[in-house]
Amino acid sequence: MGFLVMTFPAAKADELTDYGDVAQYGIAGIALIISASKKDTEGMIQLGLTFGVATLATGGLKRLADVERPGGGRHSFPSGHMTNAMSGASYLHYRYGWKYGLPAYLMAGVVGLSRVKAQAHRWEDVLAGAAIANLTAYLLTDRFNDNVVLIPVFNSREKSYGIRIGARF
Repeated sequence: MGFLVMTFPAAKADELTDYGDVAQYGIAGIALIISASKKDTEGMIQLGLTFGVATLATGGLKRLADVERPGGGRHSFPSGHMTNAMSGASYLHYRYGWKYGLPAYLMAGVVGLSRVKAQAHRWEDVLAGAAIANLTAYLLTDRFNDNVVLIPVFNSREKSYGIRIGARF
């Protein structure tokens, strides 16, 4: 029996920065997996809308504000990393409650810390990105109720459609 061991040099020395780069999308990815495991198609759509709208709003505001980054460069305000991370976290909170939201918020908070430590953003940039994502999720996410099932119904022969509603008691 043999083992193959491969090592690769780290692309960056700062693991916190690496975490922020991955977790900005990873939190939304986890949210998508949770929704898929619950067969929550409506939730997956709401997550996509939340992520997309918040990202577009942040991108537009970055170009309008054109604030210099602490370490040099442009478009510091608001933080796109934080918007991305908080989109997934806020969605989980508003869709499934604090049980899912709190750990996701803590993970997103570390993303914000990573951006400040990397001198890519100031705290106000991070807080603005978080606020945009949270407000977007609040407006676009409904509370999940697995006791109520909505099923679209299509009848091509009669050219009719509707929604069948089922509830568990």
